Amino acid sequence: MAGTGFPVAGRTVERVLGRVFAVLRRKLVALAVAVVGVLAVLPPTAAAATGTTVRPAAARAYLDALVTHDASAVPLARDARRVENGIPTGFSGADIRWQLEHGPQYRVITGIRELTLTVRGDRVDTRYLLDTGLLGIDLVTTEITEYFLVRDGEIRYIDATIVPQFSST
Repeated sequence: MAGTGFPVAGRTVERVLGRVFAVLRRKLVALAVAVVGVLAVLPPTAAAATGTTVRPAAARAYLDALVTHDASAVPLARDARRVENGIPTGFSGADIRWQLEHGPQYRVITGIRELTLTVRGDRVDTRYLLDTGLLGIDLVTTEITEYFLVRDGEIRYIDATIVPQFSST
């Protein structure tokens, strides 16, 4: 009885599980790439004192937490704030951390790609594509332009501009 299964919304269980495992594989690859990227910019002790690599590492830790939902490594200031498209969405470091770890708006994030990062003084500018999905089904890719104000090794302010990119297929 190979190839037969219980139908699930027009698909067999095998097909659904195949999609789930494919998504999990992609997430693991994305996580591995993110970890390597973070390790590549982790500051040595001397650089940490100057802050030259602390700022981009702080921004990368935040971006990693968007995908992993583990914000324990994100250096958020106690009074950190976050704004999305001009609307306040994060009101303290604890609030932003909780949202990263438990917020439903972040649970659909499946990956970040095409990241560019520029440091200008205390400011870290990022631009990337953020992929979303649910139950193995790709939803939408969103273009994000986000800047981080990082002082004394902590993220103090995050400003995100979010532009969904809808496919015509």
